[in-house]
Amino acid sequence: MKTITIIFRHSPHGKANSREALDFALLSASFEQIVSVIFVDDGVLNLLPNQMPSKIGCRDFISTFKALSLYDIEDVFVCETSLVSMGLTTQDCFIDVEALSNEQIKQRLKKADEVLVY
Repeated sequence: MKTITIIFRHSPHGKANSREALDFALLSASFEQIVSVIFVDDGVLNLLPNQMPSKIGCRDFISTFKALSLYDIEDVFVCETSLVSMGLTTQDCFIDVEALSNEQIKQRLKKADEVLVY
């Protein structure tokens, strides 16, 4: 069993990065891998509620983040620096997340068998 950390770095719409990362996270967890996810930079925008991607012709995958816990993905983190730079707090996120400092993120990445950046 591998420990996989998936980093969301891009905003949710305009590119498929976030959707692909989410699909990969759920797929990996379904094969009983230990998965954790970290939202950094513009990836923090994936955590904002009340998005309406259909208005810009994009697929609505954002609500699927609520399924992370159903797949036993309990380690869901957000970069504290990225969150603060956007004027947000963890209370602004529509799923439960834990804010980590840059140093804490580095420590998490060192413990992972694989790190994938989307």
